[in-house]
Amino acid sequence: MTRGELHHVELWVPDLGRAIDSLGWLLAALGYTPFQDWAEGRSWRLGDTYIVIEQSPALTAHIHDRYRPGLNHLALHAGTVEEVSGITAEATGHGWTLLFPDRHPNAGGPDHHASYLENEDGFEIELVASSLDGGDAANT
Repeated sequence: MTRGELHHVELWVPDLGRAIDSLGWLLAALGYTPFQDWAEGRSWRLGDTYIVIEQSPALTAHIHDRYRPGLNHLALHAGTVEEVSGITAEATGHGWTLLFPDRHPNAGGPDHHASYLENEDGFEIELVASSLDGGDAANT
């Protein structure tokens, strides 16, 4: 581990089953493996980092609003342009909607290849394609 490296992210969700169907599927597609499992939550791990989804009884709202203070979105490395395209094509069958379809796959700019997905609960995930040199992939 590296000092300052991300340890984990915990997302509170209004419906655990729905979150498992969308977020759990996406994390598995990106190589995360199941890590923890309890009545109100699940987690998936990749390397030293894990992501938790939990349906907490302390929730004060039933949808995530990425336009309010707090988390706007998670951006995750998702492999090659082809791998990002494949995951994106399957995502709609798992509760995800493609954001910015008129600018896809370059909604982040002409040199940034990514898919921006939103699930039914308002969580946005950016799947970033990487080029062979390890940088963000330009649209080719």
